Amino acid sequence: MSNNQPEYPIPDLGSVQLVDVLRALGDPIRLQILRVLSDGRAHPKHLTEWGFDVQKSTMSHHFKTLREAGLTETIVEGRTHAIRLRRAELDARFPGLVASLLTD
Repeated sequence: MSNNQPEYPIPDLGSVQLVDVLRALGDPIRLQILRVLSDGRAHPKHLTEWGFDVQKSTMSHHFKTLREAGLTETIVEGRTHAIRLRRAELDARFPGLVASLLTD
């Protein structure tokens, strides 16, 4: 990509509103993705990694929604794409939010 622009831009969490975060997490699949990502590791974006019975395009939509809401970042290493929760930044911006979403 030219101009050193990130392939998957993420918003500055200072400009992210809580309502947008909650809207993104209103889908059960996206909430489950957040729960998986809460382990702090980057997870491959392969459909088989997640175990959801949805099309690849649907998973791509879920990943994009989470990224655009400021919840995740996409890590690109060569041809490999992984997704990671922006946990420290989220905890600083919305203290206790992620922890409360991880409880049943």
